[in-house]
Amino acid sequence: MTSRCTWCGTDPLYVAYHDTEWGVPEYDGRALWEKLVLDGFQAGLSWITILRKRDAFREEFEGFNPERVARWDAARIDRALQNPGIIRHRGKIESTVKGAGLYLDIQAQEGFAPFLWAFVGGRPIQNHFASMAEVPTATPESTAMSKALKKRGFTFCGPVITYAFMQATGMVNDHVATCHRHAPLSRPEAGG
Repeated sequence: MTSRCTWCGTDPLYVAYHDTEWGVPEYDGRALWEKLVLDGFQAGLSWITILRKRDAFREEFEGFNPERVARWDAARIDRALQNPGIIRHRGKIESTVKGAGLYLDIQAQEGFAPFLWAFVGGRPIQNHFASMAEVPTATPESTAMSKALKKRGFTFCGPVITYAFMQATGMVNDHVATCHRHAPLSRPEAGG
């Protein structure tokens, strides 16, 4: 039997996410922005809720194309609020629109991926936790990332959200040491 982190349970969607995406280093700026947006939408909810709605989010937010989303007006935001396939939270939708413009600014200045990866020195932090109980909910790195994002104008990006983001995008390897994904993601090429 394959050993996994306990948080994914047995839901096939969650298991597939754990086995193929969570903790795999992501260096594409647009993909990182999408994940940051979705982690912001998760605030107050479970990740499986967001995962089940991810395709609807992608469709509503035009493939998370920041150039398009940054041009949304009030009418377009109102239209998104009518979509039952996503989390219909005005503040989070408005945050996404604002964040699209902020993403474009950072991307033009220094690159969104290099900006975010700098908080971990450009390489995944390799943790070796024996159980999920040892895994923190926030770290100095996630706190620094949160502060920097907020200073740039992002919202829904507190230290707990940014740590979940860092785990998901492979900036930290928080698969427990006994998980079948830990060792492949511990290698220098860390693509799994």
